[in-house]
Amino acid sequence: MAIVNRLTVDGRDYFLPDPVTELKGKILDAIKAGGGYVNIPPLRGGPGIDILFSPGMPVTWTQIEVPSDHGAGPAHDEAEIVIDDYSGI
Repeated sequence: MAIVNRLTVDGRDYFLPDPVTELKGKILDAIKAGGGYVNIPPLRGGPGIDILFSPGMPVTWTQIEVPSDHGAGPAHDEAEIVIDDYSGI
């Protein structure tokens, strides 16, 4: 099983690979400083996204176990994964 971390910031979900210890520290430092930008790395490469963290902003961490054995069960194309925060509803 692989661990994927879900960071929820102000109702939006960001999925991150392990480890996230350093990222948690950067977020905490930004909040302690009264606010600041932290780069959230992408799950599969790319530049990531800069998020402004400030005191009082709702932030939640969740760890999700994902099967790492692609040979078990029905075959799935990785392109099928869709993440939608339904913010338009």
